[in-house]
Amino acid sequence: QVQLVESGGGLGQPGGSLRLSCAASGSIFRISIMGWYRQAPGKEREFVASIDNDGSTYYAASAKGRSPISRDNAKNTVYLQMNSLKPEDTAVYFCFADYKTSPTSIIRTGWGQGTQVTVSS
Repeated sequence: QVQLVESGGGLGQPGGSLRLSCAASGSIFRISIMGWYRQAPGKEREFVASIDNDGSTYYAASAKGRSPISRDNAKNTVYLQMNSLKPEDTAVYFCFADYKTSPTSIIRTGWGQGTQVTVSS
């Protein structure tokens, strides 16, 4: 019912920047929380950052102060500006969104397909 499509991943250099985007589309009544998780090879998926529809933000320690999250509610799009890239940022980044399809529906969580971020010189 709701699709999330990420873009903006790729190869980044240590100390450089990448900007991830994730656009939600489909039968959306309202999106509450949008955000990002990541999963490095051989590791569990971990929280990176999230943003409520009122603009409140939450960060993992690894992202705080380095990777600001933002969103455009009119476009149902969330962004992750990754600055001061480190090799340990290498992972597949997944966006998510908590949404309702109608005023009376339950809240569901949708996930994107993931975008690879590789940080290497």
